[in-house]
Amino acid sequence: MISIENRSGTSLSAVVDVDGGAEPKAWALFAHCFTCSKDLKAVRHISRALVDNGFGVLRFDFTGLGQSGGDFADTSFSSNISDLVDAAGYLAQHHMPPSVLIGHSLGGAAVIHAAREIDSVRAVATIGAPFDPAHVSHLFEDSIDSIASDGHARVSIAGRQFTVTSQFVHDLQRHNPVDTISGLGSALLVMHSPIDQVVGIENAALIYDAARHPKSFVSLDSADHLLSDKADSQYVGQIVAAWSRRYIDDKSVPGEQRGDDDGTVSVSIGRDHYPTTIVAGPHRFR
Repeated sequence: MISIENRSGTSLSAVVDVDGGAEPKAWALFAHCFTCSKDLKAVRHISRALVDNGFGVLRFDFTGLGQSGGDFADTSFSSNISDLVDAAGYLAQHHMPPSVLIGHSLGGAAVIHAAREIDSVRAVATIGAPFDPAHVSHLFEDSIDSIASDGHARVSIAGRQFTVTSQFVHDLQRHNPVDTISGLGSALLVMHSPIDQVVGIENAALIYDAARHPKSFVSLDSADHLLSDKADSQYVGQIVAAWSRRYIDDKSVPGEQRGDDDGTVSVSIGRDHYPTTIVAGPHRFR
């Protein structure tokens, strides 16, 4: 567990996932779903699949969520974007700037907006993301009038209580998804389940239509919104790893180097259940 200080001086709780031994040569930054955390099982499974494919992953809790400091009532969609940019800065300082951004649900909308502020990003992947950040308002639509009149309201989301302010609602509404998506400047992978009951599949179509090439779509078939089936989240991780390689330099992912084999063999043993990774020339075994 590490701590990242954001631009507001708030401590963000984060985890760096690596395959032990050598430093990964490509990094992904993960943004969790609205009111979720970096420790959601699906997030851990996706990160593990990426690590198994030679990536390093930084996953963190947004301000006011999980183990991060700050008050959720003081946050906004814009502050989520800022947290992502600050987390990318941490990676650049301590490891390597992130090449890939991955976002789940509202985190998917956040990575699309943050990508334009992170020069190192070459590929962006969204999972069950809304086209418009304001879509999340439906989770507390019964309290919209109270929020408007009182400036805030306590709402129940996924069985937990949160304070949602009028500032939060107004900030959601001020972002222009069409301009942001069309001006992304990075490769985009849209992943969505056709039976998603939280963020409908029509959002994926809107994102895809607004984006410029290179862009790709992968159906998550029978997966639910939170990817609660381990097989679904592992599948997502494998797909992101394979797809993103196309947009990263050949030498940026271990095991994908091109050129002569100098005969070197390296072995590393991780601390999580002692996985052993062997790299021999262009070949990589786990």
